[in-house]
Amino acid sequence: MGVKSMSRARRAFQSGLTLALILALALSGSVPVQAGPFFGEVGVKDEIEMGRKFDEMARKQLPLVDDPEIIEYVRGLVNKVAQHIPQQAYPITTTVVSNPGINAFAVPGGYVYVYTGLILNFEHEAQVAGVIGHELGHVTQHHVAQRIEKMQIVNIASMIGMLGGVFLGVTGSGGESGRSLSNAMVIGSQAGAVSAFLAYTQENEKEADHVGLTYMMDSGYRPSAMAEGFELIKRRTWNMGTREGPSYLATHPGLNERIGYLQERIARLPKEIQARTDDDRAFERIKTLIRARYSDPEVALAYYNEKKERMNCLDHLGMGMALERARKKSLARDQFEAALECGQSEELIQREAGRFLFENGEYDLAQPALERAVAMNTRDTFAMFFLGRLLAGKKQYKPAIDYLKRVVLKHPTDSEVHYHLGRVLGESGDMFNAYKELTYAAIYQNERSKAQFHLEKTKALAKDPTQRKDVDDLEKTFDKQFRAKATGIF
Repeated sequence: MGVKSMSRARRAFQSGLTLALILALALSGSVPVQAGPFFGEVGVKDEIEMGRKFDEMARKQLPLVDDPEIIEYVRGLVNKVAQHIPQQAYPITTTVVSNPGINAFAVPGGYVYVYTGLILNFEHEAQVAGVIGHELGHVTQHHVAQRIEKMQIVNIASMIGMLGGVFLGVTGSGGESGRSLSNAMVIGSQAGAVSAFLAYTQENEKEADHVGLTYMMDSGYRPSAMAEGFELIKRRTWNMGTREGPSYLATHPGLNERIGYLQERIARLPKEIQARTDDDRAFERIKTLIRARYSDPEVALAYYNEKKERMNCLDHLGMGMALERARKKSLARDQFEAALECGQSEELIQREAGRFLFENGEYDLAQPALERAVAMNTRDTFAMFFLGRLLAGKKQYKPAIDYLKRVVLKHPTDSEVHYHLGRVLGESGDMFNAYKELTYAAIYQNERSKAQFHLEKTKALAKDPTQRKDVDDLEKTFDKQFRAKATGIF
């Protein structure tokens, strides 16, 4: 979940070469996840290993969304479409990237990445499902594997080296300027090796359009939304003088033709399928979170100010969150209060208002809001995290520990959750488990000396077989984390 990132700015892009690889893969289309050899004799096991390593790298370098509600929503949307594709050799794993680009892509091993900009710029969930369907169409049709074979790339290192050469010098220096620079470099590098990828994709895109439309329709979505999504991206990217966006829209001139043949096919569908309607209640909730928490706060405030008297409960919440990020806490509090007044049955409002009140020291007002949020959604570990911390501050250690343990079970590598659980355990007098949790916190924070210190304390306090088994597990985690870091294994 990355709870530590909930209360501070998102991570910026860090590694230039890594970023270049990630963006290049996004721009060059999806990488297949179905069984079958590519890169010469590389088989399914190698494909899985490549995807795993790429995912570890991506999670360290990309600014990932860590709000569990957004993650759960996007994962559910991808899975809803993916369950209608042919059976694959491994499961689909979804990651949400905090990036304003209108994009989504997949890599070997079944890893799918969805940008927040894709959701924020679309009007209906079905339009996002159309993009996901298209990406999964590339997955099932082996399109990038075919292009790699034509280029006679025989191993993973060769592909990475080639892409690194094309994009050497992209620094990804963080923030919006870093992202814009990186995107500009990638968009401007259509020559050479990347063009060789893209030169074979015109027919691939048509095939991905058609099988993707089938996948989204089989998932129950309104089919016309796929063409609508393509139209929307065309307007919002090309009319603004930029070619940023998904590869299937940005790299080929035949977009109007593609929208046309989709519309022709949809017109031949049964009337009951064409007449499907949208249910965007969950979609609007997620758009509110993305706009308020992950987009530029001034842009978000301009959006809400334009709505004025037309604002609903979620709009008041989003404006409050944006004002909070803009350090206008008094105005933010007014908006949170307005959201609470009209949104008593909305769990998201209770959660975010409770978090805001907690972080501003209004614990007596925060507690009932957070308790309502947890009661409404028993899987909301975000609300549990803040409720556990609040109860610990009131020395109600047992329920506080229970809540924080539930969060750790769901997010076992989150350093901040381990840290707060360790502190509460220590205050309650359970020193063995306190040091154990502080060790995990330091491990996942990559603080070796601190982890070593707490590990020694934990070992000294171990008294029975269960505790000694916990120490063994702790030492294995320590060795794995810092051995991998020392040897450069990702």
